[in-house]
Formats: sequence, structure tokens, C-alpha cells
Amino acid sequence: MTSDAAGVCAGLVALALVVAGFIAAAAAWVTHVVACIKAGAWILLAFGCIVAPVGVVHGVGLWLGVF
Repeated sequence: MTSDAAGVCAGLVALALVVAGFIAAAAAWVTHVVACIKAGAWILLAFGCIVAPVGVVHGVGLWLGVF
């Protein structure tokens, strides 16, 4: 493998990791929205929609059983 091919491969891996991170964050945010609607937590829903990282953290916390 030449150095050019290794650089392209590393770039593709980095791109895949970034895309996977965005997909995971979006899925966590959707989990937050669904859970808040089911629980009737309207203030948390509004806050998580306005400040997206709050929704992502809440969604990941729901996945891990923290919340």
C-alpha cells in the first residue's frame, strides 16, 4: 500500500466516524423527543429542542438507563 492509498483510507475512516457520530446524535435526540412526549415532560421537550445537546445527552442517558 502506498502512502497515498493509506491517506485515502484514513480519510475514509475519519469520514465514516464523523457520519456515524452525527447519526448517533440524531437518534439520541429523536429518543429524547419521543420519551418526553410519552412522559408529558413538555418543558424538557422544549428545552431539548431549543438546546440540542441537552436532548442528545438525555437521549443517550435513556439508552444507558441513567434517566
